[in-house]
Amino acid sequence: MNATITDFVGRAAIAPASRIETFIRSTVFDRPTLVLDREAVAGQYRALKAGLGRAAIHYAVKANPAREIIETLIAEGAHFDAASRGEIELCLGLGAAPEHISFGNTVKRASDIAFAHHAGITLFAADAEEELEKIAEHAPGAEVYIRLIVEASQADWPLTRKFGCARDKALSLLALARELGLRPVGFSFHVGSQTRRAEMWTATLDQVAAIWRAAQEAGFGLTLLNIGGGFPAFYGEAVDHPTSYAARVMELVAERFGDVARVMAEPGRGLVAEAGMIAAEVLLVSKKSEDDTHRWVYLDIGKFSGLAETMDEAIRYQFVTDRGHEPTGACILAGPSCDSADVLYEKRPVQLPVGLRAGDRVIIRACGAYTSSYSSVGFNGFPPLDVVVI
Repeated sequence: MNATITDFVGRAAIAPASRIETFIRSTVFDRPTLVLDREAVAGQYRALKAGLGRAAIHYAVKANPAREIIETLIAEGAHFDAASRGEIELCLGLGAAPEHISFGNTVKRASDIAFAHHAGITLFAADAEEELEKIAEHAPGAEVYIRLIVEASQADWPLTRKFGCARDKALSLLALARELGLRPVGFSFHVGSQTRRAEMWTATLDQVAAIWRAAQEAGFGLTLLNIGGGFPAFYGEAVDHPTSYAARVMELVAERFGDVARVMAEPGRGLVAEAGMIAAEVLLVSKKSEDDTHRWVYLDIGKFSGLAETMDEAIRYQFVTDRGHEPTGACILAGPSCDSADVLYEKRPVQLPVGLRAGDRVIIRACGAYTSSYSSVGFNGFPPLDVVVI
């Protein structure tokens, strides 16, 4: 079966139905449900690995912690970036080796550092003096990398300020780590989520390379470069094939850093987003006045039940309906909760079929990342996003 995909500027394209769409169309759901395809996860991992080459892929578990995804990636040989004790326990419990897990959150509870250390985790992130002191006390002798702030992101969702340190602190943190008996091995950074083209990494890599050179000149024998995430998914704007994208990123890295002993990458969205779709339903279609130019379309899923990344309309999901043969019109899209913040797209209305009615099925594409893990436990009594893995 083919489905008409209508994006946000009114263009339509015909695409073959995926395994996920076929499953959704043949299944009745009584609540919003994320359907994940483990074969698609494995295929995306292989495609990224082919481009990243010798770089170790540490899957960012926070993107989607479904057990089936972790199991699939363990079987493929992936490593893991964990943000919490819970994620470490999940990965270890499913068979990941402790030496393949990094504790990448720069804000950690002391007892969780101790737990990770006793579990065999040897690699930790930090961006502040107090964090290094906690690691030194509770994971003595551990390897640490310093996360840097980068300011030149061209990503759809820049990630800066909350995590990382500025250039003027980077070398002093390396020195402190060494004084505390830790092993400072390198730097990490995040170019920004959904960096759609590899060339967009250039300015960020230039910033990091300058700090890297300064550290080497100061006598720090750095051996690890963690390039973080930023690998994109398709949300309607063109992105390169994951293999060619990753290969170009590695070329840019090699041009600036030479033959670094260890390179890590932490894809989350780029690994699992396109491996999942959400089965949703229209609850109401209405207008606020007779001369209103836009319809309001309310879905049974919103910001608090899985679509948190619509905040500031940064991530533009694509929607598929069974009314692909109908003309489309602009809609303001909203969720079901009694909260005025639960509006998904209003600044840039969505093009949806004119005949859309309550009860119609809507398939939301590229929802494998940051949906189920963002879903609330039951705001307004709506159930959390259900998950099915095929």
